[in-house]
Amino acid sequence: MNDELEKALLEAGADIVGFADVTGILKPEIAHLKRAISIGVCRNLNENTLRILSGLRKRAVTILKKKGFRYLSIPADSDRIKDTFIAKLYPLFPHKIAATSAGLGWIGRNGLLINPKFGPRLSLTTVLTDAPLITSKPVETSQCGECSLCVEFCPSVAITGNEWSRNKPYIELVRLNNCRGHKGEIKEVSGKPNCGLCITICPYGRKIHKKEEHKAEACY
Repeated sequence: MNDELEKALLEAGADIVGFADVTGILKPEIAHLKRAISIGVCRNLNENTLRILSGLRKRAVTILKKKGFRYLSIPADSDRIKDTFIAKLYPLFPHKIAATSAGLGWIGRNGLLINPKFGPRLSLTTVLTDAPLITSKPVETSQCGECSLCVEFCPSVAITGNEWSRNKPYIELVRLNNCRGHKGEIKEVSGKPNCGLCITICPYGRKIHKKEEHKAEACY
């Protein structure tokens, strides 16, 4: 079933797909769904990307429904501001947990998922399910090493420099108030809260960035 899902999602526009065992890390409300399908596209998180991610979730859900499995489709992060039932579930399960659990990457000093190929240039979405999927080994520690470019270049001094690991998931990586405040200042001038220096400066995925002329925007 893994192959069927991965093939269908890649053909539908996903750049990366992973399968995670999330047993024991979900809140009680959704703990019966012990597998996560993590889906990523190498695109800036905007309205068009949200439509693409929505279509990918629907593709996965269609396959799961046909086989009689339960599921919960979690929209991309930008939808969390909406007053819907699904939006209220965000505190229960961040997309980055699914991605690191699926072995797709680690959390960088910039607080974003870092994938070896795409770097921090992925927009993510997740489908939880009770389907007996074969899962990958989770990423346990950061691979940022001595690199601290995102810390040095952050204009709002928002990035603490702390290093993520799976056994200390709640360590403060980003001072969100600093980041949001800076983006608010940018919005007053340009009309859009774009910064994304911590994405652009990351050496992981830089070739992909250049090739696809990806316009980065950090979305917290």
